[in-house]
Amino acid sequence: MSERLALAALAAGAVLAWALVPTYPDYDAYHHLVWGRDLLRGAAPGFEDYAAPTQHPLYLALGALLSLAGEYGDRLLVLVTILSLVGLTAGTYALGKALFNVAVGIAGAAFVGSSFAFALYAVRAFVDVPFLALVIWAAALEARRPRRGVAPMALLAAAGLLRPEAWVLAGLYWLWCLRGRARRARATLLVLVVAAPVLWALVDLAVTGDPLFSLHATSSLAESLGRERGLRNVPASFVTFLADLARPPVALAGVAGLVLAVRRFGVRRMAVPLALAGTGAITFVAIGIAGLSLIPRYLTLPAVALCVLAGYAVVGFTMLEAGAARERWQRLAIGALAVGIAFLAVKASSFGRLYDELRFIDRTHDELAGLLAEPQVREGTRCGALTFPTYRLVPDARWQLDADAEAIHTRAGRRPAGAVAVYVTGDDKFERRFGRADGVNRATNRPPPRPPAVVHGPFAAYDLCGAQAR
Repeated sequence: MSERLALAALAAGAVLAWALVPTYPDYDAYHHLVWGRDLLRGAAPGFEDYAAPTQHPLYLALGALLSLAGEYGDRLLVLVTILSLVGLTAGTYALGKALFNVAVGIAGAAFVGSSFAFALYAVRAFVDVPFLALVIWAAALEARRPRRGVAPMALLAAAGLLRPEAWVLAGLYWLWCLRGRARRARATLLVLVVAAPVLWALVDLAVTGDPLFSLHATSSLAESLGRERGLRNVPASFVTFLADLARPPVALAGVAGLVLAVRRFGVRRMAVPLALAGTGAITFVAIGIAGLSLIPRYLTLPAVALCVLAGYAVVGFTMLEAGAARERWQRLAIGALAVGIAFLAVKASSFGRLYDELRFIDRTHDELAGLLAEPQVREGTRCGALTFPTYRLVPDARWQLDADAEAIHTRAGRRPAGAVAVYVTGDDKFERRFGRADGVNRATNRPPPRPPAVVHGPFAAYDLCGAQAR
């Protein structure tokens, strides 16, 4: 009962924070909302648009569902991911409790729930948060009852429609579950294993004609935008990204916890966290080999596994009988906790940065909404497209104006300026975030040598209606 009350309190606090501190989806999430709305109207989603993100089938379906709420769909998507963070935190607790004990579960959940990276992913509606929640609950169910079968596999199948890493986990889990199962039960699990990749390929095929479009497009986009990729960058990125996601003291404690846990309980008992960490590491290396972008979000699974193992390193002494060994471990844990507190004190500015980022997100939404509501901007778009210097605000504007891809696009990729050209000026942070982008020529944000038709905050709109397209 106390666990349910704690979960309810966390969920209530999350909903209250969502209501009091408005935030909005990121670039990828807005695309899924727009694509979902397009699908409901019988239009093909623009997977092949310039700099479009990789599609995620389950998120696409969620975007379609939430688009039925009209203008509130974007805020509802943020609520889904914030509650997913609550689910992820609860799943981490359940996993730590199943593998070790309640104290370890609480510590692991605290490490995950206090992560700056995971919090930012949630308030920007990143697909990673519900993906992680599904995978970690699958892991918790498996840890409670090894070779459980259908329930964990069903969660992995759903996660596989959000991120491909779950395909590898599902395949490994199928092999793990083979022993002692009848042929029919094995076949049922195998159907769940292949369901996600097959459905993903079918969506790509139906929209683009290429069942492997997501792979091809992601690799091509990474190259065109000049992002860090390639096998040679994997080792340094792996260490740096894991430390950033879990925070250095937690990551180090996680490595120590892994060694301690394997020594005490053996590899078989620790198969679940080893599978989470190992699958994430293997996938990250495979991404480097495939030439895809190396970004921190691809290491979220190992980061969560390290948080659970860090919990064991810090409070695992509670599993020992009273004696010298427990006292030594407890003293080391107190020392590690002191180091962690000192690190938090040094990094206290991270919380300030999170607050500043939330305010910036809210301001960006309000400034863009104000610009798009200007009568001159609305009037200008009646004779042509509204364009931006980079691709970053295109899906946001499409969502707010309920417009199609031809009505709003970027001037990057040698596309014309359209009827109303928006430039980002007068604010360094806005200009860096929305006036520039990797792989985009800086000339796209150089305004014409004449006064703009409208200025709204950092945005200046030039009415080019009737002018020659550049």
